[in-house]
Amino acid sequence: MSNSLTEYRFSFGPWNIHEGADPFGPPVRESFSFDDKVDFYRKLGFVGIQFHDDDVVPDIDDKTHTQLISRAKDVKALIDSHGLTAEVIAPRLWESSKTIDGAFTSNSKEERHYAIERSKRCVDVANVLECKNFVLWLAREGTYIRETKHAANAVGYILDAINVLLDYDPEIRILIEPKLNEPMDIAYIPTIGHAIGLSYASTDPDRVGGLIESAHAILAGLEPSDEMGYALYHKKLWSVHLNDQNGLKFDQDKAFGSANLRRAFNQVRVLEENGYGKIGEFVGLDVKVMRTQPREISTKHLLSSRKTFLNLLEKVRTLDKKVEQEFITARDYEGLDYYILEHLLGV
Repeated sequence: MSNSLTEYRFSFGPWNIHEGADPFGPPVRESFSFDDKVDFYRKLGFVGIQFHDDDVVPDIDDKTHTQLISRAKDVKALIDSHGLTAEVIAPRLWESSKTIDGAFTSNSKEERHYAIERSKRCVDVANVLECKNFVLWLAREGTYIRETKHAANAVGYILDAINVLLDYDPEIRILIEPKLNEPMDIAYIPTIGHAIGLSYASTDPDRVGGLIESAHAILAGLEPSDEMGYALYHKKLWSVHLNDQNGLKFDQDKAFGSANLRRAFNQVRVLEENGYGKIGEFVGLDVKVMRTQPREISTKHLLSSRKTFLNLLEKVRTLDKKVEQEFITARDYEGLDYYILEHLLGV
């Protein structure tokens, strides 16, 4: 066990405390105000907030620059008063009527311009919040049918936008959050490998990295811990969104470890053993509360996900590496398999 153990910091986004609406049904709980949600963070053991630009500045497209900065300053004062840090911020490019054909990859030059200008405004908000992690979830950067766009041109448009943002702010870091589908049929940058490949083609590869969400990797048929390991090798895993997923369904955002505890164990292990968090990276959660939860207990999914991480962290730190290596040396993988199960079961 390391003599210098990482003290992990945790974050989540205000959308993780929600009203229970899903694609198949309406809200089932009353809303909490933004201020109420901010008040939950410390009580649940979290110190970091994930933001979309319009979480900070509602109706951001209708605001002047002065109004945008004023509202961002108010939010900065609010989170400061709670001892919280803005971990990441992302432009919500997938909900505008101007981006139904994609944002950076729209077939419309005017709509591509809108997406870049909206992203610049998000950078302005990030600077007020003293947040240098700018997330790009390339949600609608794909197609429903292949013939509507040219893939090579689309990738070039995305790279052009990244380069514009790098030039707009010399300190901002861009975290690409890949997902292969939903809301699009198939995305152009579906995995962390694609994202990292794109980062090396940018004008400043040191400022382009990735954010991995567990469920997105699972939906791609991939192992989240392996995806994290790939990014960690490249020193480009700058945030994670831990959750869980029961098979290749819609993006479920289940509580971390609730569907596959061993898969969760391996995610915690790859982060711990590769020094994640030692230079300030947050353990981010992106988990949806079950639709059945009453309003007054609709934050338990956040509390349990954080506790699961910490419980699995203890399992990682107490795993007998000598015994593990003996199984590996003997090529007794059946023995190792059962040893890991016993360890997780506390036998």
